Amino acid sequence: MKRHPFVSIICTFFLFFLLVGCTTPAGRSTGQVIDDASITTQVKAELVADKEVSALTVSVKTFQGEVVLSGAVETIAQRRKAAAIAHSVRGVRRVTNLLKLKTQ
Repeated sequence: MKRHPFVSIICTFFLFFLLVGCTTPAGRSTGQVIDDASITTQVKAELVADKEVSALTVSVKTFQGEVVLSGAVETIAQRRKAAAIAHSVRGVRRVTNLLKLKTQ
């Protein structure tokens, strides 16, 4: 049984518009969620590459381009450096630095 190319084209457009129209419960598109995940991954990668800040103790969350850093660091300089790294990532609109200093 031979399929008509027209049917394939219609199915492709239907699938495309179905995916484009998908939103999360918060009303965000698939693209927005992927952008936030990309920002989080990039911030985390930059923290891992940095010799001054321990990425293992820093949590990164992103929502609509706003990055929240939480966890604990050894010094105020590390706290500032983590925020500067997050600010440097493309797509970041704002950084909320909730990093605490570890107590000795």
